[in-house]
Amino acid sequence: MGRFEYKSLVLATLVGFLALSEALPPSEPAEEFRGVWVATVDNIDWPTRRDLSTDQQKHELMAILDRCQALNLNAVILQVRTSCDALYDSKLEPWSEFLTGQQGRPPSPYWDPLKLAVTEAHKRGLELHAWFNPYRAKHPAMKGALDKSHLANSDPALVKTYGQYLWLDPGEPKVQERSLAVILDVVKRYDVDGVHIDDYFYPYPIRDADGKTIPFPDDPSFQAYQARGGKLNRDDWRRKNVDDFIQAIHKGIKRHKPRVKFGISPFGIYRPNMPEGIKAGLDQYAELYADCLKWLKEGWCDYFTPQLYWRIDPPAQSYPKLLEWWAANNPKKVAIWPGSFTGQIGEKQANWPVDEILRQIEASRAVKGVTGQVHFSMKSLMQNWKGIGDKLVEGPYRQKVRVPGARSK
Repeated sequence: MGRFEYKSLVLATLVGFLALSEALPPSEPAEEFRGVWVATVDNIDWPTRRDLSTDQQKHELMAILDRCQALNLNAVILQVRTSCDALYDSKLEPWSEFLTGQQGRPPSPYWDPLKLAVTEAHKRGLELHAWFNPYRAKHPAMKGALDKSHLANSDPALVKTYGQYLWLDPGEPKVQERSLAVILDVVKRYDVDGVHIDDYFYPYPIRDADGKTIPFPDDPSFQAYQARGGKLNRDDWRRKNVDDFIQAIHKGIKRHKPRVKFGISPFGIYRPNMPEGIKAGLDQYAELYADCLKWLKEGWCDYFTPQLYWRIDPPAQSYPKLLEWWAANNPKKVAIWPGSFTGQIGEKQANWPVDEILRQIEASRAVKGVTGQVHFSMKSLMQNWKGIGDKLVEGPYRQKVRVPGARSK
C-alpha cells in the first residue's frame, strides 16, 4: 500500500470513529439507583384526587409506573403511611383519607394499592420501596374526621397537638413499638424491595409571633423517663429516642427479610457550617433531634438519601459541596443516593432551569461512593415540566441500568 493510500485509510478510519463516537450515548454507570418519590400526602402525586374511583386510581398508578419505565428509572418510593393511616390493607391502621376521601373507608370496589404496585413495578423492572412517616399523626390537608381506630382516638395519650399537626411523641415507648410494628407488618406481607423514611422525626419547629420556638409538648414522657432513673438532658434524650428507633427498624428488617433495603432521606445539611461555609435555616441535630451523621457512620441503613434541595452554584448551600461532605463521612460504605428537588423547575415553583437537574446527576456521578439519585417528585416527571423527561432519556438516562446490588427477579 502506498503512502497516499495508507494516509487516506487512516483518515477515513478516524472520521468513521469520530462519527460513531458522536452517535454513542454519554458514558453511564453500569449500575445506578434512579429513584423517584411518589407522594400521596395531600394528593401531591397520586392519587391526584381523593374522590377517584378504583378504576381511575389504578389507571393513574399504572401510568406512573409506565412513565418510570419509559424514563429508564429503576425504583419507585411510594408513600404508604402519611399520618398513622394506610394506603394498603392494614389491620393496624385505617385506610387513608387521601385514597378514599374518608379515613377508615376501604376502597370500593376493593383493591390493595401496595400489592398491585409491587406486582406491576416488578413486571416493569422497577424496585418498589414503601415510604413511611413514623411520627406524623395528622396533616393539615386532612379535612375529615379521624377514624375511631386512629391512634388519636384509640390511645390519645400518645398523640400531641403541635401547631396544625397531630404528632406522635417519640419519647413514648408505645409509639416506637407501634410504628415499628406497622413497618414490619409491610415487610412481612409484601414483596417490597425497600423501606424508606424521610426527614420527619421530631417535628419541624413552629415559631410564635416573636420568632420564638414553641416547645414540643413532651413533658409527661420526659418526666416518666426521669422517674425510671434516666439521666440524659432533654435534648440528648430526644436524640436517643430517635437513635433507638432507627436501630430497631434496621435490625427488625434484617431479622425478617435481610434482602429488603432500609433507606433514610434526612434534611440535606447535618448542621450549619458542616461543611465549612454552608449555611442552613435549620439545625436538624438541635431542632429535629436527628443525629443522621451518627446513623450513617454506624451503618444503621442500607442507603442514605440526603435531601440536597439546593442548586449547584450558590456557595451557602452547594449541591456538590454537600454531597462530597456526606460521601466523605461514610466509613461503613453505605450506598449514597442523594435527593434532588426536581420539582423546582416548575414555573410555579422556583423556576430552575431544567439543566440544573441534569448537572446534578452528572455532579453526583463525579463523587466517589455515590451511585444514584432520587427525584422529588413524580409530578414533574409525569407532566414533563420543561421537557425534563425528554432531556433525561436523551442525556444521562439514555440506557436502562440495574440498581446497585439488586436481587435477581
